[in-house]
Amino acid sequence: MGVSGTLEYLSDLVGSGGHKHKKKKQLQTVELKVRMDCDGCELKVKNAISSLSGVKKVEINRKQQRVTVTGYADSSKVLKKAKSTGKKAEIWPYVPYNLVAQPYAVQAYDKKAPPGYVRNVENTVTTGTVTRYEDPYTSMFSDDNPNACSIM
Repeated sequence: MGVSGTLEYLSDLVGSGGHKHKKKKQLQTVELKVRMDCDGCELKVKNAISSLSGVKKVEINRKQQRVTVTGYADSSKVLKKAKSTGKKAEIWPYVPYNLVAQPYAVQAYDKKAPPGYVRNVENTVTTGTVTRYEDPYTSMFSDDNPNACSIM
């Protein structure tokens, strides 16, 4: 191990108090859809979420019913705290419509979505059987067999 390796190991051990380092949480942005009607609702939600440890910034857009939380807090804790205010809250379910392959499909289209947004759905390929419609008039006349005319 060598002298320098031993000194480094002892330095890390003493510096951390003998405990292993905890993994530091990454800065993340959590977007929620929270039902808010007035300034009081907005303030109540903002104060509740701001009280969480690790929350750096809370932005509220009441017109879109959207709350954007930036910080080191876990998304499930932020959602739980928003629900504790008595308001209906969920993780933001919408994405810009240009990111969805078929934005006007039944699963994606939502009348309640803000302008320019559709519901976030996974691309599921529908596996159905395609029935081919064969025109009966094309089979009456055949270039392969001229004696197979069924009209005469």
